Amino acid sequence: MKNLFSNIKGDAFGGITAGVVALPLALAFGVSSGLGPQAGLYGAIFISFFAALFGGTPTQISGPTAPMTAVSMIVIAGIIATNDGSVEKALPAILTVFLLAGIMQIGLGAIGLGKYIRYIPYPVVSGFMTAIGLIIIITQVLPSLGYYPKEDMTYVDTFKPEAEELMLENILKEEAGEGILVLEDFKVTIDRAVKIMPEDILQESKTLAGKNASGALGALKVIPRAIKNVNWLELGLALGTIFIVFGFKKITTKIPSSLVALVVMSGIAVGFGLNYQPIEEIPSGIPMPQLDMFSNFSLGSVTPYIFTALTLALLGAIDSLLTSVVADNMTKTKHNPNKELVGQGIGNSIAAVFGGLPGAGATIRTVVNINAGGKTKLSGMIAGVMLLIILLGLGPIASRIPAAVLAGILITVGIGVMDYKGLKAIPSLPRDIKFGPIKFSSEVVIMIVVLLLSTFWDLIYAVGIGLIIASLMFMKKIGDLTGERSGVKPLKEESWDDEADFPKKLQEEVFIKHLKGPLFFGSTSDFQNLTLQIPDTASTVILRLGRMQYMDQSGLYAMEDMLQELKAKGVDVLFVNLLKQPRYMMERIDIIPDFISEEHIFKSFKECLSWIKQNIKNTH
Repeated sequence: MKNLFSNIKGDAFGGITAGVVALPLALAFGVSSGLGPQAGLYGAIFISFFAALFGGTPTQISGPTAPMTAVSMIVIAGIIATNDGSVEKALPAILTVFLLAGIMQIGLGAIGLGKYIRYIPYPVVSGFMTAIGLIIIITQVLPSLGYYPKEDMTYVDTFKPEAEELMLENILKEEAGEGILVLEDFKVTIDRAVKIMPEDILQESKTLAGKNASGALGALKVIPRAIKNVNWLELGLALGTIFIVFGFKKITTKIPSSLVALVVMSGIAVGFGLNYQPIEEIPSGIPMPQLDMFSNFSLGSVTPYIFTALTLALLGAIDSLLTSVVADNMTKTKHNPNKELVGQGIGNSIAAVFGGLPGAGATIRTVVNINAGGKTKLSGMIAGVMLLIILLGLGPIASRIPAAVLAGILITVGIGVMDYKGLKAIPSLPRDIKFGPIKFSSEVVIMIVVLLLSTFWDLIYAVGIGLIIASLMFMKKIGDLTGERSGVKPLKEESWDDEADFPKKLQEEVFIKHLKGPLFFGSTSDFQNLTLQIPDTASTVILRLGRMQYMDQSGLYAMEDMLQELKAKGVDVLFVNLLKQPRYMMERIDIIPDFISEEHIFKSFKECLSWIKQNIKNTH
């Protein structure tokens, strides 16, 4: 805390800028979740402030994110469906899930789970992030077309028979709970059924219509109907928003393009008095605690939601710590992963009490904060306060924002969150597994399995299945390699015998590093620290790769990032005894020859030493 006010000017500018960037996204995430724009704002306010105050990444800006909102949207829709389609009835249970998720995150940080997040393989993360992008894009097509299933009475009417059947079934369940036998007292059943009003059937039909059109799969079913009933005004607002978001970035990145799109398109809609669909009204005043969630709180009442809460907690942990790594790379610092989880948990818990959406570390907002001068946790706290000021001062104005504009912003978020680096690599990755006569890449299989299961089934189950597949494939590969090299024992990090004649006068110029064992998703974190071991005096790095038998996609990109960083510093890298599989992987994405030319790859250390003596001069 002693350094909290060491960079007040930079933190203030960074926090204010990040808060402004967060505004349209918070509103959009709130609307898409089903809880309303205020839920997104409340989540952004409290998570940003408290996750920064108690977290372990000084420059991180937290709040509702695309992955957390995608999962929250499914949770919210499921709980609302079991509460007669009423958000008010479902809200205590929904917020209880969010609160449990925050408490679980605190627990995950307390037991030290943060350090294990790095073991998630790249293909799993890639498939998951691309799925998040697809889910957001697909689910926002309907509001972009101005189509809302619950308002299409022709569509709603198709669910009336199912609604009547469901309501009768509920009556029979109630009677069974009361000990009433239908065969003995059928009159009671008839009396209760007669009391069902047309309005009740209509409301239940709307609930079923909304549930049937929810999620990516539900939206895909309804999109053809939405196209036939398109509202051209709403579509125009959404397309205009998308055009400005992408187009304004080409003019300048100093002003958030999503904010420009929000202001311009909302101004057009309001200024010309267009007949558009606005977002829900944002309550004015300071957010108040939702104490109803504690009124019927008991162990039995929360038990059904424990796994759901754990899902959110784990996703928030992964989302936040990935952003922390981005912040580390930009600031050349090291975050505290367990402390970060505790901070995120506290932020999510407090946000839940005030009716806010859960969130995590937000990459774009964090990058904006750092670029604007933010260096300490004060910047995240200022971002939260900035959003609170906007809520208090501009709440009534924000309530007039067109829903189609926020849908357009979310579509751009979905496009941006997809992992194009992983998708572009699909054709070039080696095909190392065989199904019948056809060969596939294990990395691509994992990515596609996670992508499809996440998009059309369940996000967390998809990640779990992806991890299991990745682990099994990795164990098989390492088992095969270990069997081939079983006589080789681990070596200590010391000079090898053939390095005894290395010229002492060049020891400051040349740094030798021995890589032993596979470079895979579990070892990339340590490998990324390699550049920190290289002394400032070194102009050349020799990587001895004879003991690195295997490299996966995560290791491949870690190697690419390291070589890119060394190249930027003007440091030459030489490879010695590069084995077949790692070489094949590096050739597939042009690390060889773009970063390492053939002239810098040597079969033996003796050949490399000869090149060193001829080309490296002692400058010290």
